[in-house]
Amino acid sequence: MGIIAWLVLGLIAGFIASKLVNKQGEGIVLDMVLGIIGAIVGGFIFNAFGSVGVTGFNIYSLIVAVIGAVVVLVIYHALVGGRRRI
Repeated sequence: MGIIAWLVLGLIAGFIASKLVNKQGEGIVLDMVLGIIGAIVGGFIFNAFGSVGVTGFNIYSLIVAVIGAVVVLVIYHALVGGRRRI
């Protein structure tokens, strides 16, 4: 998968995960970074359970990336805590 596809998949996954976790986005850059990290984490999670991780730019990979991004966002919010930007 090319770098542009990873960025687009990461942005979409990060955006969806942000809406699922805290009902508002974290910002386009942070959504993208957390989405890309989430795709990697989701791939590891799915591989650990004997399934295939991110396979390309498709719906299955988006679901894997969103699940991973939700995990990353939950950990991110646990580490950052209640601190919010105003």
